[in-house]
Amino acid sequence: MLRFIYSFRLKFLALSFAALISASILEPAIVSSAENNSIRIAVEGAFPPFNYLDSNNQLQGFDVDFAKALCETAKLKCEFVIQEWTAMIPNLLDNKYDAIISSMSMSAERREKVAFTQKYYDSPSVFIAPKKSGIAGTSPDDLKNIRLGVTAATSQEAYAKKFYSGVATTVFPASPDLYKGLADGKVDIILEDKLAVYDWLANTKAGSCCAFKGEDIKNTEYFGDGAGIAVRPSDKALLDKLNAALETIQAGDTYDTINAKYFPFSIR
Repeated sequence: MLRFIYSFRLKFLALSFAALISASILEPAIVSSAENNSIRIAVEGAFPPFNYLDSNNQLQGFDVDFAKALCETAKLKCEFVIQEWTAMIPNLLDNKYDAIISSMSMSAERREKVAFTQKYYDSPSVFIAPKKSGIAGTSPDDLKNIRLGVTAATSQEAYAKKFYSGVATTVFPASPDLYKGLADGKVDIILEDKLAVYDWLANTKAGSCCAFKGEDIKNTEYFGDGAGIAVRPSDKALLDKLNAALETIQAGDTYDTINAKYFPFSIR
């Protein structure tokens, strides 16, 4: 469920909140549907390299480029709404926007609330620890005296609560806070989406402290079958339109072009 321009998320969240307020002033709460060829797409804007705000306060990232290609293919007029992560699904169901394209894993819990398209990328979760760490393994027994870190309202947090309930766990508000907590020694190991954390490990000075620990973790109940686009369950017409556009993009060169812009390997 990763790319190579890393910026700290606290700044992103502040900018995102300002942008969301601004968007709310300019646009009505209930938006036009795909039947009118106009939809609004929610993006967190604080999850590089998938979605983030650049120095000009403009949305960038894999999710953003993919969403633009999807809208062009589906012949939809799309507007982006920057939305804080924990309210993503509630505000979708409350008609604040029509779709979520923000690296949302299709977990069983989320499938009970929203409808998802086919996946548009996939990524396992993984533990990350300091390179000089003496941690021998990543089983619950291996970590019973270790301080674990996760990000709030993520699949990794839910997974840790279920399978690592006996491990002292700190929940950080955002991924950059999680990474900083590991680098600063506030926790000994973290559990994170592998693609999301790769940029921090490979392209930042702080991230050079640490490396992947143990095997990739794949669990469809918690991490789903990859990242999908979420819509309201009642919006079948929109779901069908997005799936058709997704299939077209993946069959041609567009997907691989966007993929190569961010990653030196396929994330299909």
